[in-house]
Amino acid sequence: MNHTQQASEMIPDSVSIVAGAGSHPGRGTILLVEDETFLRDVTCDILESAGYRVLKTRNAKEAISAFSEYKPIVRLLLTDVVLPGQNGRDLANEMRMICPSLRIIFISGYPENVVTRDGIQEEGMFYLPKPFSLKSLTRKVKQVLEQEESENTRVPWGLEEK
Repeated sequence: MNHTQQASEMIPDSVSIVAGAGSHPGRGTILLVEDETFLRDVTCDILESAGYRVLKTRNAKEAISAFSEYKPIVRLLLTDVVLPGQNGRDLANEMRMICPSLRIIFISGYPENVVTRDGIQEEGMFYLPKPFSLKSLTRKVKQVLEQEESENTRVPWGLEEK
């Protein structure tokens, strides 16, 4: 979904490109930030076919605009690290100031330690190297979002049933 579309607008059902993946459909909205048109469109198609709603943006400025409009429903920021203008790492840090629990996956053709300045050490931040396969993309997104769900349903220490 382009970030200018209404959140309730959905692309009509089509043949799923991830049919038979053997997993439950994805849930939630992903904010995708990728400046390369082909990769942005393919990534969006893969994620939508896996059941996610995707807000497509080309750069940090568009991403911030989409995030401010759809913040309550965005569960994941999937961003390229090298972007025109503000880079993906700075974008993620800015969005984390607004929403500290936001999950983030950085995508890049560069090694993780080069991209993220000594690796990713913050909670809820992950890395997926380019090029990635359909399976590695959907697996990483599912893993990150399921981790979020399990943390949100965890019983606080000392309140467990005895």
